[in-house]
Amino acid sequence: MAFKQIVINIDSKAAEILSDIFSELNALSVSIEDQYEGTQLEQPIFNEPGMDIENLWQHSRLKVLFNSALDVEAIVILAQQLLEQQFDYIIEIIDDQDWVRKTQDQFLPIKITDNFYIVPSWHQSPNKNALNLNLDPGLAFGTGSHPTTFMCLQWIAAHLTSCDTVVDYGCGSGILAIAAKKFTTAVVVATDIDPQALLSTEYNAHNNQVIIEIVEPKALEARSFNIVIANILSNPLKFLAPLLSSLSNRKLILSGILVEQVDQLTEIYKQWFTVEVANTMDGWVLLECSKK
Repeated sequence: MAFKQIVINIDSKAAEILSDIFSELNALSVSIEDQYEGTQLEQPIFNEPGMDIENLWQHSRLKVLFNSALDVEAIVILAQQLLEQQFDYIIEIIDDQDWVRKTQDQFLPIKITDNFYIVPSWHQSPNKNALNLNLDPGLAFGTGSHPTTFMCLQWIAAHLTSCDTVVDYGCGSGILAIAAKKFTTAVVVATDIDPQALLSTEYNAHNNQVIIEIVEPKALEARSFNIVIANILSNPLKFLAPLLSSLSNRKLILSGILVEQVDQLTEIYKQWFTVEVANTMDGWVLLECSKK
């Protein structure tokens, strides 16, 4: 069975309205992307807390998937009438595929170092003698493929000692906490405000046969750790600065920061730490903060 996909380049406000319209007109799926994704004009915007979402992706691309049996041209005409605006569009034919296999093929084993890999369950590790962390993509962020997570994993592999206590603040899938536990025999704690992330972390920790402490953030009050890792985004890192500084008694590793955000984050955290750029990758930066 084939599908029909409508592709529309349009402003963000109209894209939001059209998304609702097409959803009511029997669309199988609707997605809004950056019209300039993959080009030098791509906007590195991630809808962080505190951002004005009305200004996100002003030049948007709407992709709408329909059953091939439907009269897509008639649906577009109706959508234009409801929007009260004409727009250009193209129709693509999407062949039916084994979507599960296609999705799995996008996630290959990730080499962090020569002796450290992140491996999805449907693949074999390229190095069976390496430290292999088994992790499948899920509902929580963190597979190792994104530069922010990759740089954190490299830092863990290079710097963590067997006696370091660690907290992964904003744990997502739990990948950093689980990786940390592979490198230390000391206490490792994972925390997140999202209950789904805590469940995902619990599942992945069990799957990797490691024991980590999984708690809500409020359970960390009055505690401190040698290493605190926060792979979040710049706005939450600003809000959390006093808390993260109190949790760390030696090192604070900050990730989820774009190059142009480094100076602002450094200015905030330098009252507690000596802040250095430890790594950069694809426009993202890892900050290593040493307690004064």
